[in-house]
Order: sequence, then structure tokens, then C-alpha cells
Amino acid sequence: MADAPTPTTPIMAIENAARLLHAAELETNLALMERLDELATSWLSLAHLLLEREGV
Repeated sequence: MADAPTPTTPIMAIENAARLLHAAELETNLALMERLDELATSWLSLAHLLLEREGV
């Protein structure tokens, strides 16, 4: 039986966003750079929602 997935925390979401933004900075393909930036923005939005839910 598979283990239950680890719940995403605000810190994990911010770390994912930072990783994606770093990758976007290194990318030379403009379309991919923009997509990485959009994904990072989604992770930051998730972090914000999780922080609100925790009441921080």
C-alpha cells in the first residue's frame, strides 16, 4: 500500500516557486521562461492561500 502524500506547506510552495524562478533566469527560450514564471506565480498564490488558512 502506498504512503499518503505529504501535505504541501507554505514553505514548500515558496521553495518550489524559488526553484522555478531560478530556472527561468537561466532559460534562454522566452516561451519556456514565461511559463516557468507563470508556474512560480501559481506556487506563490498557493503559499498565500495556505498562509491565510493557517491564520498566519
